[in-house]
Amino acid sequence: MASLAARNGGSRRHQRPLKKRLADASAPYLYSAPALILIVTVMLVPLVLGISYAFRDIQLLNPFSGGFIGLDHFRALSQDQNFYRALKNTLWWTGWSVLLQFVFGLILALLLDKPFYGRAIVQALVFLPWAVPSFLAGLNWAWLFNPVVGPIPHWLFALGLMSEPTNILSDPQLAMWGPIIANVWWGIPFFAITLLAALQAIPRDLYEAASIDGAGPVQRFISITLPFLAPTIAITVLLRTVWISNFADLIIVMTNGGPADRSQIVASYIFTQAFKRLDFGYASAIALVLLVLLITYSMLIVVLRQWLLSKD
Repeated sequence: MASLAARNGGSRRHQRPLKKRLADASAPYLYSAPALILIVTVMLVPLVLGISYAFRDIQLLNPFSGGFIGLDHFRALSQDQNFYRALKNTLWWTGWSVLLQFVFGLILALLLDKPFYGRAIVQALVFLPWAVPSFLAGLNWAWLFNPVVGPIPHWLFALGLMSEPTNILSDPQLAMWGPIIANVWWGIPFFAITLLAALQAIPRDLYEAASIDGAGPVQRFISITLPFLAPTIAITVLLRTVWISNFADLIIVMTNGGPADRSQIVASYIFTQAFKRLDFGYASAIALVLLVLLITYSMLIVVLRQWLLSKD
């Protein structure tokens, strides 16, 4: 009787109208269609247009521009010394920013993981820089580095680190460090928040067992904390590297790429070409090169992580 009921149920399903079956089959796609349409409209369409601009002559001040020029932008880019300088500055800017943000973020996360009186208030104050708009943060730090109204040059002079209070943002040898310091201050909370969440997920029994076995704080950190934090460290470093490589707000606000392009990175160079020289074709070519470099970096990190996991 059970098999007879199953056959009757199956026959009834086959007897349902074709329109009803098609409606049921397409229902999940219809529910997700608004989100897919939004993603395509907001992300994919501008991406495709931007890539197409890299192979066209798009100059806003030239009414006769817009034609297809093939690889001309990339040939010009291969001989552009300003681009190579910006690429070198990008490596310096990204490397030091990510390293210092990670180190100070990890230290803060380890400190905030310990219970103490007023920890909630301290956490709120530590995470406050992440809530400050990057444009406003750049203005504040540019003011702090100004020797006329800012205190930092006078502090450095008092400590004997400077011969006189000067603005390091106008010094070709030191200009890049101004935005790096501002970026470190602004980005530390990202690492602190994510690493603190990962620390709080580590079972405390492991630390107690290690203490009973005689492991010291350094041994517990190396054998327990770091292995548990490794996946979080990998993804946060990957994300911050990509974001900081594309992050030109602080540099544009604080130094505008100067002096003499000493603080110009690829992202700010794209901004200069697009919105100052109004050459959107050349700017799109630079952006496409940066996109390829960041995708290559991301793939290498993912492959390296998978290789390390396979070794374990």
